[in-house]
Amino acid sequence: MTRVIHTGDTHMGYTQYHSPVRRQDFLDAFAAVIDDAIEGEVDAVVHAGDLFHDRRPELTDLMGTISILRRLDDAGVPFLAVVGNHESTRGGQWLDLFERLGLATRLGDDPTVVGDTSFYGLDHVPVSRRDDLDYAFDDHDADYAALVAHGLFEPFGYADWDTETVLTESDVDFDAMLLGDNHTPDVAKVDGTWVTYPGSTERASASEREGRGYNLVTFDADAAGGDDRVEIRRRALDTRPFVFVEVDLREGEGAARVREKVRQHDLGDAVVLVDVTGEGDPVTPAAIEEFATDEGALIARVTDRREVETDAEIDVSFADPEDAVRERVEEMGLSEAAFDVEEAVRADTIPDTNVRETVKRRVEERIDDLDDLDAFDRGETVDGDAEAEDNEAELADDEAELADDETDGEPIGGKDDTATASAADIDEQVSMEDYL
Repeated sequence: MTRVIHTGDTHMGYTQYHSPVRRQDFLDAFAAVIDDAIEGEVDAVVHAGDLFHDRRPELTDLMGTISILRRLDDAGVPFLAVVGNHESTRGGQWLDLFERLGLATRLGDDPTVVGDTSFYGLDHVPVSRRDDLDYAFDDHDADYAALVAHGLFEPFGYADWDTETVLTESDVDFDAMLLGDNHTPDVAKVDGTWVTYPGSTERASASEREGRGYNLVTFDADAAGGDDRVEIRRRALDTRPFVFVEVDLREGEGAARVREKVRQHDLGDAVVLVDVTGEGDPVTPAAIEEFATDEGALIARVTDRREVETDAEIDVSFADPEDAVRERVEEMGLSEAAFDVEEAVRADTIPDTNVRETVKRRVEERIDDLDDLDAFDRGETVDGDAEAEDNEAELADDEAELADDETDGEPIGGKDDTATASAADIDEQVSMEDYL
């Protein structure tokens, strides 16, 4: 029998809402997982990627992580992990540094045996490079086998990776796939194999309303009632409280009603997120946010989702706004990468709170893939006019600004301040090879 904690998406270093307190929360959540591992005397902690929020974590986050992993190592519990898209760098990875320090094992094609289970790893791979994967893993002689991977796998939300392909083309028959990347905890069975996400250990966006936690996975023919061979149990984490306040204002109601609804909740040290809808009077978000913090909230954010009325006349000459937008975008002659950004911004399937992260990830994936840099070349315009070139340049600046916001102002290509990058720029990106 082998018992492991399956976690992932710890995103340490994330200064959510520009709050240093929230940044510490992400580190504390990871520490809580390790505390449970030590107290529960599990056989290993398996991390499915995105240990850090950024590929260039600051020294404070690195030292905090090392301190936590040392406690785990002192308890004799191995830390097995793969690399996620947020932390991935060209060349060496931060995980390699931890491995050199004797604090972690980077999973790969060869088995790492813990108890009677062999663990394999599959780092995050950009969509453009997945057709080249052969899913060739070395043989093992353990009773069970598990694949730890980072990506959005079917049949779960926002999936872009075919789980059946991974399982059928792999040289190893896996009893479980322990996944990271999707922050929503879930479990399913695909072709007889258990596939599961533990979810993130802290709320990285407003859409993550459910409580945070991790999985306790047991590999044992008797643990799950016999033939299943794998038992997956959900364990909760005590994390920073989030208070979600939804206010539907009726005609004549306004800020006083919003304050009344907010006051009905326990706001002590909580992140308070207020959504305002309805037909009531205008509300000033800043005033409500100040009221909530005065009532004890750590952070407050107000979103007024009502349409803003205007006296200006708007001449609309098309039946479908989406058709008009698509037509105009096609005329702009955007690059393939710019089309990708534009699609992410307008897609109904991507929550508003995740748009920035999605855009950043898509741009970085293309930059990381040297064979995909042509995607930043501008396409042909309908009229070939100068306006299209201006539009392309403006969108490139927007892409760079989005990425800069998420990387503390550092350009994603290393030196240039636009979304385009040369191979030379990419090679100068921070790499673990300087530390190893």
